Parts: sequence; C-alpha cells; structure tokens
Amino acid sequence: MKGRAGEAVQLGEPVRDPAPIDGCDVCEALARERVAAGAVGDRSKVSDCNVEIRRHPHRT
Repeated sequence: MKGRAGEAVQLGEPVRDPAPIDGCDVCEALARERVAAGAVGDRSKVSDCNVEIRRHPHRT
C-alpha cells in the first residue's frame, strides 16, 4: 500500500481493549456493553465503550 507521494503506509499494532477495573460497577457495565456490541458487530459501540473505560477516573 502506498501513501502520499509514493511513501509506504506504516500501520502499528492494534490497540488492545482496556480491562475493566475489578470492583468498579461503571467499568464492569461498560465491559458488558462492549461484549454485547461486539456480538452484533457494532464496532463503533465497542470503540465508544473502550474510550469510556480508558477515561473513567479511579482513585489510586
């Protein structure tokens, strides 16, 4: 595959789905939504759930 001006396009490794934090109801609900969306092929919803899981604040 060629990019602009004949340059080769470089693709990176696919990003893994984030793991929900154990005991976090919000993360666990988003993970269930993600599984359901994946089961029906809704990759947009899967991506939305991944973003929400990554952005969900947790105390450390």
